[in-house]
Amino acid sequence: MTYENDPRIVLTLDAGGTNFVFSAIQGNKEIVESIPLPSNAHHLEKCLHTIVTGFSKLSESISSAPAAISFAFPGPADYPNGVIGDLANLPCFRGGIALGPMLQRQFNLPVYINNDGDLFAYGEAIAGFLPWVNEQLEKAGSPKRYKNLLGLTFGTGFGAGIVTDGELFLGDNSAAAEIWSMRNKQRPESFVEEGVSIRAVQKVYAERTGAKLWDALTPKEIFDIAEGQKEGDNQAAKEAFEKLGIIAGDSIANASILIDGMAVIGGGLAGAHNYFLPALVKEMNAPLLSYDGESVKRMESVAYNLEDSTDLFNFLKGEATMVTIPDSSDTVPYDPLKRIGVGISRLGASQAISLGAYAFALHALDR
Repeated sequence: MTYENDPRIVLTLDAGGTNFVFSAIQGNKEIVESIPLPSNAHHLEKCLHTIVTGFSKLSESISSAPAAISFAFPGPADYPNGVIGDLANLPCFRGGIALGPMLQRQFNLPVYINNDGDLFAYGEAIAGFLPWVNEQLEKAGSPKRYKNLLGLTFGTGFGAGIVTDGELFLGDNSAAAEIWSMRNKQRPESFVEEGVSIRAVQKVYAERTGAKLWDALTPKEIFDIAEGQKEGDNQAAKEAFEKLGIIAGDSIANASILIDGMAVIGGGLAGAHNYFLPALVKEMNAPLLSYDGESVKRMESVAYNLEDSTDLFNFLKGEATMVTIPDSSDTVPYDPLKRIGVGISRLGASQAISLGAYAFALHALDR
């Protein structure tokens, strides 16, 4: 389901609290110059007019009729029915607005709306990280292939999406993969997003340095300090990202126990993965204890950092062997090493979301 040569066009929207950016995709590529418009987040009539205007301008700029409209929109929402709920960054939608049905009537097209974390995971599963992993396994001569993916976004918040065997898992209430509200390992009274987000990195750095304003520096500036490219407390900067990795690793391990698939990370903080990914994977592999103090494996599978060359080699190699069928001289392949890999987006969050929206619409139409 790569859709690289598919002739159908899908209209998409990147919905932010300040701006809406409209585009059109064909064959996994944007085919027109994107159209940015102000969101008018506090005025419902103006906001809805902006959305209609954006898709209308797209329709006028493409050479053939679009097959569908598909885009990411913040939740809470009833995504299958296209009803948007009480949003923090788009307050005009409070009370429930039937955005999908409105657009379907306006343009006489199928309309698909999903969460950005879900579409990020879908894009990476269709055309990003998951195909890359399977390609590496094929090149290494391994018979193992992966079909399940946990997509994670590290940015303003901590988001996630789940894809299993080519299908996006949404849940019965459009509330699947809401990883942000898991319990925080280091502060159990709090939710995990407080420790896995832009503000988390800023706050830890401020605590370590005694800064009065926790948001005095951006995560990019803290990253530059860790890299030695900006003056500041180098060790505190590294610790800020490492702590994020430990907290995220705990939640990702909990999710991976249920999903048993690969994990890919994207979003604004993904560029600092050298400082958080080793701690994240180490936390995933850390054992738990029984009441008697006995060490117990946390996960059935071993997690590997696929951005590390040694870990990648061992992941691809596995422990493949051949075993003999009883009462026969025939053999079958067997790899006893249960393993999952954790790596960074091969597309970038924005492109993955766009491709996810595109693929979701075409897959739904074909189905």
